[in-house]
Amino acid sequence: MSACVPTRAPEPTRTERMHQPPSPPPPSTPPRRFRIAGADVSASIAVFLIALPLSLGIALATGAPLQAGLVAAAVGGLVAGRLGGSPLQVSGPAAGLTVVTADLIQRYGWRTTCAITVLAGLAQLGLGCVRVARTALAVSPAVVHGMLAGIGVTIAVAQVHIVLGGTPESSVLDNLRALPAQLAGLDPAAVSMSVLTLTLLLAWPRIPGRAGRVLRKMPAALVAVSGATLTASLAGLILPKVDLPSWRSHALAGLPEGPALGVAAAVLTVTLVCSVQSLLGAVAVDKLVATRPELLAQRASASGAATRVGRSDLNRELLGQGAANVVSGVLGGLPVAGVAVRSSANVQAGAVSRNSTMLHGVFVVVAALLMVPILELIPLASLAALVMAVGIQMVSLHHIRTVTRHREVLVYAVTTLGVVFLGVLEGVLLGVAVSVTVALNRLARTRIAYEERHDETGGVHYVHVRGQLTFLAVPRLSRTLHLVPQGADVVVELDGSFMDHAAYESLHHWQSTHTAQGGTVEVTGRAGTRIAEPADASDCRCRPWTPWRNHQCEVPESAQERGETANAPGGASGTAGSPGPSDSSGSSRSGSGSVGVAEPRGHQLARGISAFQRNTAPLVRGELARLAREGQQPSQLFLTCADSRLVTSMITSSGPGDLFVVRNVGNLVPRPGEESGDDSVAAAIEYAVDVLKVRSITLCGHSGCGAMQALLNMEPDGARTPLRRWLRHGLPSLARMAATDRPWARLAGRAPADTVEQLCLTNVVQQLEHLRAHESVARALREGALELHGMYFHVGEAQAYLLTGAEDGDAVFDHVRAAGLPA
Repeated sequence: MSACVPTRAPEPTRTERMHQPPSPPPPSTPPRRFRIAGADVSASIAVFLIALPLSLGIALATGAPLQAGLVAAAVGGLVAGRLGGSPLQVSGPAAGLTVVTADLIQRYGWRTTCAITVLAGLAQLGLGCVRVARTALAVSPAVVHGMLAGIGVTIAVAQVHIVLGGTPESSVLDNLRALPAQLAGLDPAAVSMSVLTLTLLLAWPRIPGRAGRVLRKMPAALVAVSGATLTASLAGLILPKVDLPSWRSHALAGLPEGPALGVAAAVLTVTLVCSVQSLLGAVAVDKLVATRPELLAQRASASGAATRVGRSDLNRELLGQGAANVVSGVLGGLPVAGVAVRSSANVQAGAVSRNSTMLHGVFVVVAALLMVPILELIPLASLAALVMAVGIQMVSLHHIRTVTRHREVLVYAVTTLGVVFLGVLEGVLLGVAVSVTVALNRLARTRIAYEERHDETGGVHYVHVRGQLTFLAVPRLSRTLHLVPQGADVVVELDGSFMDHAAYESLHHWQSTHTAQGGTVEVTGRAGTRIAEPADASDCRCRPWTPWRNHQCEVPESAQERGETANAPGGASGTAGSPGPSDSSGSSRSGSGSVGVAEPRGHQLARGISAFQRNTAPLVRGELARLAREGQQPSQLFLTCADSRLVTSMITSSGPGDLFVVRNVGNLVPRPGEESGDDSVAAAIEYAVDVLKVRSITLCGHSGCGAMQALLNMEPDGARTPLRRWLRHGLPSLARMAATDRPWARLAGRAPADTVEQLCLTNVVQQLEHLRAHESVARALREGALELHGMYFHVGEAQAYLLTGAEDGDAVFDHVRAAGLPA
């Protein structure tokens, strides 16, 4: 009998606890009053405390009036926060725009720069209306990271002069040339305040202990600037400080002045940088929110359906950013874009709606109007040190490692150097050109190798093709194929994801000719997955996937009459979930070159083993030889069901020697003293804990478990079969689910689909209690040498859930999500 056979579950017996019927609406609904969640208020304060010093610092770095940074921060919060399509993204003056804005101010003056900001906002509105936001995501991440790194280098080099008490030059080269003279005439007061700012900025997040957890709630940027300001005031240091002129003299946008071509290029640059940074920031915020499922629950409960936030609407975000830039430019503010640091802080602070972003804008307005005397105490050197640190952080080691892993270092380096020495727009265009060239080179580069292998049965000729097989590679492919002797057995391995028509015609023509001369041809894909030919497509409907796929082939009647089976890894023949070897192999029909295999069904196991010996064994032989010498040293015991659909190594991304696996019907753990002659599970637990010294035990249940279905349907007076005697170890799980004095185990975000799924979840929790009762486990837990984990795997969704809160009585299985990119 199958261990776990998915069957149709009966109607749940306690539907009132799983699916509550919606209550009827009240006869008259009062008008909804505007409410702001407490989480939004606290998040907005945290974002405001970060935004205030950064806005002043970025304005200082661009050479714009310091008030322009506050205007951009307020407009970004109120306008972009209200109209944008990414509610949790915080917009304002961005460090990525510092170099662009500084260059515009030096070339055209402040009023024309404001006009360029307005025109760039109008361009963004136009792009949002034609819905091209997704197109911006086609830019290679290496180009974006290189652009940010180049901007970061430019910012850091320029701010060094202010940190030392001087004035920056207009370009990176000029700043580097002037640096020796600046070092010779540094200002001790400015340097001391800069060093104090950097020290607080770096040390504050690293304060240890419980006090550190409390203190770290205050943003490091605010602490650093406040500490330097307080120290400078108490010490009576004489050094340049923030100068906020009266709002009556604040310069607004004017008509653009300058060459039309230059202004157009400036508008294009601001539009490009603002749009790409904002859209990529919105995507990063989505990924950050996806790693915090508790925030999703807060959104739904804290602010109601009207403020629930889903994935970002990128076209609406572009419209919101465009409107914000128009308003900021008109009011004399810096260009506005989505900002990663503030957006990340907003999400991590628990914001549940766009109200947090808008409130932070309100706080900036209040500060700009009422806190001018306090702001004017801030030393410029402290702001410069803060912005210099931000610039250095923009050269991310994580990004460098990522582009190195994806072989895009050249694109990253060219973009960075282009931005540093030529300008942002020129550097980005140069990076895009290099990325396109690299992509075309990869598409055209194909490696073709030929070898002959001999064994006891004779020789087999192999033709290895690595890369995309296009018309450019046809001459090399043809020369290599003609090296194969007539009548030989040939295996053509295509390790690529694309083959164009010219390459297919050349390969197919050679194959037909070679088989007509008495040879055999087997064409395989990546890792030995056989490629079906069109003429034999009726024999197998498998699609190449990975070496682990349990193919489900449909064998036509004609093939069955010939005593043949379709070529399927593991020999699956339409039976869902049938186990078997995981790779495709076997020899093709002699002299035909087709893909079907003329073998009786009884040879499926041997065929799978042959596939392992030919394709997989050479790859793992070295690792298995090491394990044979050193013995097994698994890191954890993985106890799960015997269901054939659960591939433990696949769902845990583990390899040989990593897991000590115990499988049984229903992933049951008999309580000590109840084994009744079957000590296999207890023996495995004792061996894993006391001998192998595993550090964790994971107990994994799964959806559609036939054992749980059988447990639900088991009659008390039925025959005492071996299966029924074993399933009695699951009766405590059944009793736990029926109990009314404890909460049910549940999935985060939804109710169990039916009674069977509820029992599957409850069984994991109950069997963990049985596991703790074993002497070896209890002893290891007391010594702190062992951890227990509960897990639920939904087969149909390919989704894993980990148990949280079981010891507190609230057993919740939460999603295990794919790792996202940092914001």
